[in-house]
Amino acid sequence: MPRAARRREAPHYPATADIDLLDVLHALSDPTRMTIVETLSDEPERACGTFPVDVAPSTLSHHFKVLREAGVIRHREEANRRLTTLRAADLEQRFPGLLPTVVAAYRADR
Repeated sequence: MPRAARRREAPHYPATADIDLLDVLHALSDPTRMTIVETLSDEPERACGTFPVDVAPSTLSHHFKVLREAGVIRHREEANRRLTTLRAADLEQRFPGLLPTVVAAYRADR
């Protein structure tokens, strides 16, 4: 099937009630993913190619997938850009205080 004819699968975003603590902790266990999360904790939304990380685009896509499937981030399309947001309210509802605590510890440790 030609590439243009293929349909892109909709990404999976777990419902708030289905966000698993171990999946979130795994997603936050990587320095590149923590840089993404830290950046989003300061900015409400950011274009995918503008994060301050030094990795190949395919590697960045992998990190986004891990964060997305764990319920940490959400993507939305706007024209020709993909924008990324932190699911801070969902994570706060599910695990109160977790995300600010992890981000603060990450900043203090650097």
